[in-house]
Amino acid sequence: MTADQLLAFCAFAAITSITPGPNNIMMLASGVNHGFVRSMPHLAGINSGFSFMVLAMGLGMHAVFVAVPVLQSVLKYLGAAYLLWLAWQLATSAPMSSTQTTVAKPITFWGAAAFQWVNPKAWVMALGAVTTYLPQSFQLFDAALLAGVFGAVNLPCVAVWAAFGTAMRQVLQNPKSVRVFNLVTASLLVLSLAAIFSG
Repeated sequence: MTADQLLAFCAFAAITSITPGPNNIMMLASGVNHGFVRSMPHLAGINSGFSFMVLAMGLGMHAVFVAVPVLQSVLKYLGAAYLLWLAWQLATSAPMSSTQTTVAKPITFWGAAAFQWVNPKAWVMALGAVTTYLPQSFQLFDAALLAGVFGAVNLPCVAVWAAFGTAMRQVLQNPKSVRVFNLVTASLLVLSLAAIFSG
């Protein structure tokens, strides 16, 4: 990968990582409901799971979808069901009180990492990176480099959403405000399902 290609890829990685999607919406909600520090396992799970996905796609996972297209449909519906469950959990969670600083347990590292495999935006990002930026005669090092660079760019982009949610936590002191925020965020998660079924 030349310097120009690397710069272009970093721009692609930053734009796709910072724009709204299920991961970022959940990190925003986690920042509000749990704070930045308690959201770290969730953030690390997103980053690690996604980086591994890029590596797997680079090593030929996309060929599996070509050979077994029903697998992509299964993952699509599993992802939709999981997002609906997360939206319900968020919408029905109890607001913070003076004696309770958290609403529910944050998503774990492994839960966030596993979610990448049913996250439609993650699949689009990984497939776009592999098909656009890997050379035709690539080696394992090239795929690993692509995954590493994407992970390095993705981490601060997703962390921004958690930080923004944590900053909003200071504003959302009223339990009613937190309830409204959780309902709006849950609605955004449901709306993100449009990305799954529009294509």
